[in-house]
Amino acid sequence: MDSLQHHFLIAMPSLKDPFFAGSVTYVCEHNDEGAMGLVINIPIDMKVHELLHQLELEPEDSPALDRPVLQGGPVAADRGFVLHSPVEGFSSSQHLADDLMITTSRDVLEVLGTEQQPEHYLVALGYAGWTPGQLEQELVENSWLTIPADTALIFDTPLAQRWHQAIGRLGVDSRQLSSQVGHA
Repeated sequence: MDSLQHHFLIAMPSLKDPFFAGSVTYVCEHNDEGAMGLVINIPIDMKVHELLHQLELEPEDSPALDRPVLQGGPVAADRGFVLHSPVEGFSSSQHLADDLMITTSRDVLEVLGTEQQPEHYLVALGYAGWTPGQLEQELVENSWLTIPADTALIFDTPLAQRWHQAIGRLGVDSRQLSSQVGHA
């Protein structure tokens, strides 16, 4: 199977796992060792400014910090990830695409709410992880649909609309999706 890095996994309506039901997951990495991604549409009951205060960072008052922190996935739920438009200079960043980076170091959090913050960003706690072959098996089981990633869906689409917008990009009406799995 080709790598699904820089793709979205769109949860099928039949996927009832509490972490992934109704989710859209951005795949950060997918190779022979497994896959890693961030759920980009499920908020937790915390705003970015609250997270920064918990970390004893004292951000400037900024409306940009009033956005929700997302549940990135069930693995390492105490670990933070910032998916953002490119800004160089953070101590632990990785380019995922020309217009997208992920940073896991505290220094990115220190600039949120300031003029140095990335133009676009989301903050997630935890990540989704798959062992070798696990994601491929879930695709065979009809748990996910896939489409190439698009930063407009990540940064410009309201959280509550991301799943429907992702499905719509396939040209499919979500009400017509079946929970039945079949193979011809």
